[in-house]
Amino acid sequence: MVGKIILITGATNGIGKAAAGALAKQGAHVLIVGRNSQKCAETVAEIRRNTGNQAVEAFTADLSSMAEVRRLADQVKAAYSRLHVLLNNAGAYYATRQMSADGYEMSFALNHLSYFYLTVLLLDLLKASAPSRIINVSSSAHMFAKLNLTDPHNPKRYNGLRIYGETKLANLAFTYALARRLQGTGVTANAMHPGLVRTGFGHNTNGLMTQIFSVLQRFGLTPEQGADTAVYLASSPEVEGVTGKYFTKRQAIASSRAAHDQQTGEALWALSERLIAEKQPA
Repeated sequence: MVGKIILITGATNGIGKAAAGALAKQGAHVLIVGRNSQKCAETVAEIRRNTGNQAVEAFTADLSSMAEVRRLADQVKAAYSRLHVLLNNAGAYYATRQMSADGYEMSFALNHLSYFYLTVLLLDLLKASAPSRIINVSSSAHMFAKLNLTDPHNPKRYNGLRIYGETKLANLAFTYALARRLQGTGVTANAMHPGLVRTGFGHNTNGLMTQIFSVLQRFGLTPEQGADTAVYLASSPEVEGVTGKYFTKRQAIASSRAAHDQQTGEALWALSERLIAEKQPA
């Protein structure tokens, strides 16, 4: 991976941080993104110290805000003329309804719209760097979900797990729609499920679900194990040219039928463009 520039969101904790460390160890130039500038600085110092690779840098952005996503993309494009891998990893679970700075439901804004908008803004860099790769972190939580494209920000009854599953389904529908659009460009787009990982995931909320996540994660994978498939998709020659797939444990597997519905994917793409345009006019 020497000479490859990689951007990883949500990289100050969990599988994002583990992936950043693993790819830096392979010699990549790693750009990490996090919300907290101090944690970003600490993560950069730790990865540099552990890998001996000094080509690790940080950008600070709250990706639930579309203005922040655009600012991040502008900073990356100003600093670099190439980008070989984009790993969209930042995400969260919210037990209770929260709204983003743009007035969007927080899970949808962070877990889906940030993936969509950052990717669209960086596509020119990725195309200029082809062969290049886009990896979207999804989840098996998508399997029983159905997308709400009518009013994703104001569901009649808020259920954190259901909404989270919808956003993970959105990640897959977006990945497949993106892969269709990128045919012939040399840019691939794939999604992956990391498995149940022992991280801080779900600990940003209070109540019963936080306790349940804590118990379940005692039996989960290490962050390094959870990040393995993302690192594989970012670096392995075995998946060069492979696109529009859903992976776990380094294997392409079937996602839900709903994820593959092209009409739904195209409707999600159009909705995402419209929502971003409302807040971030060109």
